[in-house]
Amino acid sequence: MTPRADRGVFVTFEGGDGVGKTTQAALLQEWLESGGRTVVRTREPGGTEVGVLVRDIVLHHRGEVDARAEALLYAADRAHHVATVVRPALARGEVVIQDRYLDSSVAYQGAGRVLGRDEVRRLSLWATEGLLPDLTVLLDLDPAAARRRLDAADKPFDRLEAEKAAFHDSVRAEFLALAAAEPQRFLVLDAARPQGELAAAIRDRVSRLLDGGADPLRVGAPG
Repeated sequence: MTPRADRGVFVTFEGGDGVGKTTQAALLQEWLESGGRTVVRTREPGGTEVGVLVRDIVLHHRGEVDARAEALLYAADRAHHVATVVRPALARGEVVIQDRYLDSSVAYQGAGRVLGRDEVRRLSLWATEGLLPDLTVLLDLDPAAARRRLDAADKPFDRLEAEKAAFHDSVRAEFLALAAAEPQRFLVLDAARPQGELAAAIRDRVSRLLDGGADPLRVGAPG
């Protein structure tokens, strides 16, 4: 997949909770910036002031949130986030590295909440005016292993992390189905591999992606 010459590059990280998305996003940002690229690193929800408020509702609200309302809240955050953060950065020719995007909604609300893949995907595509990532890195891990990582972190679970095993099994299966349906966009990696191996595989794919654009990355040299 080759990015358009008139814009930057959009890379998203997906996977269940506890798979290491934040760590790999940070390593990729460090590597890109060392090569002279300008990077915007962000997340959903929570990448804007509006997103922080939405994040508090969907992940930390103590009462019940209806499944459809949850999906709409994520879509509302996504619409604002893309319009105010992602598209402006891409228009400046920057690399956007994002923790979660529409594939998370399809997996968590479409499959986990059983709202349906197609409906949730259409909602997100409408909210973002059809914007898809140039590359989506899916870090895949057995939910039981991911739960052990979360337990070791000794932090309170949010509303989604606290869901039962069957929910997380459905989410994982949907992520893998999405990747199988769009193999050119997805890079699927076994998140049980050492961090360094994962980072190297991601760098290789991103480097090839950038080499296909107007401004190729040369590792260790200014962009």
